[in-house]
Amino acid sequence: MLPRGKEEQLQKLANKLRRRVIDTLWRSQAGHPGGSLSAADIMATLFFEVMHVDPANPKWEDRDRFILSKGHAAPIYYVTLMERGFFPEEILCTYDCLDSCLQGHPDISTPGVDMPSGSLGQGLSVGIGIALGARMKNKDLRVFVLMGDGELQEGQVWEAAMAAPHFKLDNITAFIDYNRIQLMGGIGEIMELEPLVDKWKAFNWNVLEIDGHDVGQIADACEQAAKVKGKPTVIVAHTVKGKGVSFMENRHEWHSGVVTAEVREKALAELGEEVA
Repeated sequence: MLPRGKEEQLQKLANKLRRRVIDTLWRSQAGHPGGSLSAADIMATLFFEVMHVDPANPKWEDRDRFILSKGHAAPIYYVTLMERGFFPEEILCTYDCLDSCLQGHPDISTPGVDMPSGSLGQGLSVGIGIALGARMKNKDLRVFVLMGDGELQEGQVWEAAMAAPHFKLDNITAFIDYNRIQLMGGIGEIMELEPLVDKWKAFNWNVLEIDGHDVGQIADACEQAAKVKGKPTVIVAHTVKGKGVSFMENRHEWHSGVVTAEVREKALAELGEEVA
């Protein structure tokens, strides 16, 4: 369980990441705010509490690995890496520019990125490969994969879901950012996923359900996952699309969308303070 002070610190950090996302998307005039804002608490907890990484040595062989399978949420990934010290703030300002290492979807040219992710639905398969490789090399590292709920409508995800328990991969943890909104509307309108928890249990995963905006629950779930032997863990994180900005919350229109100067001003006012 997180100490009270640490929990407050991570919650403030997640809010700071949200502010940076808004600022970054305002500069670029392009990108995906909704799914970036919904994942902020997960990213803050993983990179600042759970994962063993070294920003000074991004290719450290024994580091924990992270895969952003929902690659369109690259803005939250980039601001998290910057805050963690993988690259300076001036690089963040180049997001989505020509010749920048911060492209619209993650690329391994970016310090701290372990997998390029453009087409959705592939992250879990790659994570399984990394987890298998780590086991073959007797590496005591963990692999974390963050998936969007929309990509769970793709068949490759469920092939991977069969494979991980088959190989008894207890060194991989999958997060589902379950905000129930995708590009064109609600999950239930496009392709219903329920009963989602039962499906993962049927595939023989250890399944945990949490509030994806509660950093204490996120950290506790990761700790529980680390103790499970012989099977992988999936954490179904119930979240709100566009979390923290009222006019973006639960709106599929903000899956992607242009953050104008006016939108930026309103969003940052709701999030509490402007990014310096």
